[in-house]
Amino acid sequence: MNTLLGRRTRVLIATTATAGMVLLAACTSTDDGDGGSTTAGGVELVKAGQLTTCTHLPYPPFQSEIDGKVQGFDVALIDLVADDLGVKQEILDTPFENFKTGAFLNSGECDLAAAGMTITEERKKNVDFSDPYFEATQAVLVDKKSGISSFAELEGRKVGAQAQTTGEDYAKSKGLDPVSFESSDAVLNGLRTGQVEAVVIDYPVVQGWLKDKANAAAFEVAEQINTGEQYGVTVKKGNDKLREAVNKAIKDAKADGTYKKLYEQWIGPYDESAASPAAS
Repeated sequence: MNTLLGRRTRVLIATTATAGMVLLAACTSTDDGDGGSTTAGGVELVKAGQLTTCTHLPYPPFQSEIDGKVQGFDVALIDLVADDLGVKQEILDTPFENFKTGAFLNSGECDLAAAGMTITEERKKNVDFSDPYFEATQAVLVDKKSGISSFAELEGRKVGAQAQTTGEDYAKSKGLDPVSFESSDAVLNGLRTGQVEAVVIDYPVVQGWLKDKANAAAFEVAEQINTGEQYGVTVKKGNDKLREAVNKAIKDAKADGTYKKLYEQWIGPYDESAASPAAS
């Protein structure tokens, strides 16, 4: 997932994880005198008392504003990391190009980035990834009246994709010339309003969208495409302590059932193969 929106950065407070799903905080935070902090676990944070997360909105079901609050699967997972560190999560909505370069991590504006981001070798040159936490496939989503039943039938059709995403890259690699939209919401709206006949987009986004009965009545997945994509959380190069804290929270959540509950809450019926990708 990714986009190149030129919006200004906004500060948004994340919701806490659902009651009963929160890991106990075992660490405390101490101010280092210049606005930063170090937790009892030795993890340095850019601001005392908070874990600052860069994301890019909207990207449901991973992160989006609902009832004035930033919520979603990624938000809930990072809440678990924050709880382990004994701090609160705060979210910055930033342009996605900063994720690929690690700019906001390097400048000290964010501790980590969580945005349904695919792990790639190119991105690894600029940031360090956590263990993969989600196996993401692409989906061909179509109007039920379109007559399209597979990716192979998209040739000669008007196809949409989100700009600068792996879905767009895949469509182009197969000889298509997709219409670029700046966000996942815009892609889906383009299909809904007939601007395009089909879209290639991350399957978990489609899962969340089809939870709406009106959407499910009119649209369907023509084909799922396994492109081998895995999502990861990024930290500044060399920030091993924080990366290890993220890995621990993900591992613990999978072990105690919290991950499964969050998956079912935000994405849909639990898919163990998607939830347990091999280490990248």
